[in-house]
Amino acid sequence: MIHAIRVHETGGPDVMKWEEVEIGDPGAGEARVRHTAIGLNFIDTYFRSGLYPAPAGTPFTPGNEGAGVVTAVGEGVTHVAPGDRVAYVGPLGSYAEERLVPADRLVVIPDGVDDKTAAGMMLKGMTARYLLRKTYNVTPETTLLFHAAAGGVGLIAGQWAAKIGATAIGTVGSAEKAELARANGYTHVINYRTENFVERVREITDGKLCDVVYDSVGKDTYPGSLDCLRPLGLWVSFGQSSGPITDFNLGLLGPKGSLFATRPTLFTYIASRADLEETANDLFGVVRSGDVKIQVNQEYALKDAVTAHQDLQGRKTTGTTVLVP
Repeated sequence: MIHAIRVHETGGPDVMKWEEVEIGDPGAGEARVRHTAIGLNFIDTYFRSGLYPAPAGTPFTPGNEGAGVVTAVGEGVTHVAPGDRVAYVGPLGSYAEERLVPADRLVVIPDGVDDKTAAGMMLKGMTARYLLRKTYNVTPETTLLFHAAAGGVGLIAGQWAAKIGATAIGTVGSAEKAELARANGYTHVINYRTENFVERVREITDGKLCDVVYDSVGKDTYPGSLDCLRPLGLWVSFGQSSGPITDFNLGLLGPKGSLFATRPTLFTYIASRADLEETANDLFGVVRSGDVKIQVNQEYALKDAVTAHQDLQGRKTTGTTVLVP
């Protein structure tokens, strides 16, 4: 028997319970992983609250990201072996001391990257990678706006954009977070609690606006994000921390400059084994080189996941947070 966080009915943070569960031996194509660290991500709150339905219904164990040591493998598994340090994103179920994982979702953690860093960077880091390299190919000529710049994805994206040489504008919700964003690659930072971010983007860019806007906030930044784009610009809506956009009007894109809009998810970009390895290796490369530093700013015991979710949704966290079994 091992311990895990279980959700029997969706709702607020207090629906998560610390319980004993039993897991079996790995089947064909599976590996058993003993977690050493587990990543905390805003998407975890979507599944816990019911905004995103858990694929297998309730009860379920939340969490999409983890790192640990392989303890056993099932039939047909050849690319990982017992004793390997591994990390993964998806499927649901990482808030556990141990678990079974489809082995084709595991990547071996290279030397020079510790387990907590790996656990906290896989979802956020690979998200930053696909946003900047695949959804829109950012170059030194790119001017971009990134909402929630002091969040986990935002801090990684700011450093990565600086490495590329792009002009990165970030929005934050406090003076402290503004300083954090500036220290992590953002050329300009806007405090949306004291400034109108659309007006400031116009000032910063001398009216030229942005090539791409990365928006994980949702309701509170729509439709303002569209007004920050130059003609033929791209609005990338990849989250909804302030609530979902329920009345998206496709007709706005035309008069605002024949804009493009997309709602991507990481799991599409890493669906194949080849894409997963390419994305993970690119992320490991920039972290090992020091171009991107993963800041694990908060740690909670796994059994204290309720407090971790309360702090995450209360905007009390910055950068990366991990849960430790």
